[in-house]
Amino acid sequence: MTVISSPSLLLSSLYSLPHLYTMSAYKDQDPRLHGIKTKIRVVPNFPKSGIMFQDITTLLLDPKAFKDTIDLFVERYKGKNISVVAGIEARGFIFGPPIALAIGAKFVPLRKPRKLPGKVISQEYILEYGRDCLEMHVGAVEPGERALVVDDLIATGGTLCAAMDLLERVGAEVVECACVIELPELKGRERLNGKPLYVLVEYAEI
Repeated sequence: MTVISSPSLLLSSLYSLPHLYTMSAYKDQDPRLHGIKTKIRVVPNFPKSGIMFQDITTLLLDPKAFKDTIDLFVERYKGKNISVVAGIEARGFIFGPPIALAIGAKFVPLRKPRKLPGKVISQEYILEYGRDCLEMHVGAVEPGERALVVDDLIATGGTLCAAMDLLERVGAEVVECACVIELPELKGRERLNGKPLYVLVEYAEI
């Protein structure tokens, strides 16, 4: 099975517009969200001209904002019988492990090709100018396990769809996808086929 990503032209068009961060409509107005959104830096023209890069490294530099980010996810998922937190390379590796530890789940990395030793299961997805792939260790997730997929950002939704496909192919139940940031204009949420998505902040056009 393949997943088609939205054209990069649409991404460039979106990122070249002026934007601001707003709290997601899917969260109550928790005061911690303001601190989180103000710590996310937007870097113009990175990694190429016309792109406004969403830099979460500045969030990580603030211990309170970083802790609040993790706490909000933990409060949502603790006690939900989730046994797997699957983090998408690379920034899903930042948020996934502390969430997994706090809720008593194992952390499973979903990596780019040829990064995991041993036997892997692969899920390919299509980009505008090529293909990409996520891989997971065979046996890392058992049939019937309840899984949470974690990444820092959802744009077109292609990578999240590939992650869900990987987990469902081995018999796991994907409970929800969780991201710090959503770019709603790219309609990635609509591509998740009804699977719940939880985000903390939206990057919305002015």
